[in-house]
Amino acid sequence: MFWLLFSLFLVACVGAGLTGGLFPPGPWYRKLEKPWFTPPDWVFPVTWSVLYVCIAVAGARIAMAENNAVAMAFWTLQIAFNGLWTPVFFGIRNIRLGMAVVSVLWFVVLGGIIVMWSVDQIAALLFIPYLVWVTIAASLNAGVWWLNPDVARNPPHVAT
Repeated sequence: MFWLLFSLFLVACVGAGLTGGLFPPGPWYRKLEKPWFTPPDWVFPVTWSVLYVCIAVAGARIAMAENNAVAMAFWTLQIAFNGLWTPVFFGIRNIRLGMAVVSVLWFVVLGGIIVMWSVDQIAALLFIPYLVWVTIAASLNAGVWWLNPDVARNPPHVAT
């Protein structure tokens, strides 16, 4: 049963991750000033691959646990906001709205850790690296906003 559930949660994670392919950074992002601590491009897919496996394992563990309703709600919320950030930031190029999305994601991941702790401590622990990475992502988003205030105030028109 675990492997079936893991597969389903991994499919949800891959779905969220596919937004990166649908909305790649592109020339717009490359022209922006970025914080000094911006990782090299190759770090993002490697990190997300590891994190998505952890997130899927945590989801499968929570799904098999008793009294899991609130923890499952947090899992669902986090994957929704996870999948939303890329289309907002890279798709419609809205740095400020991206900051709002990643901020909500940060609180949902933290809330998920807290709620999961009483249901399955291993699942909660698997979310800690995720919270660290979302903290880095939020810091990068904030840094891009800080360094590019005109672009943040006036997102460029996206051709449809």
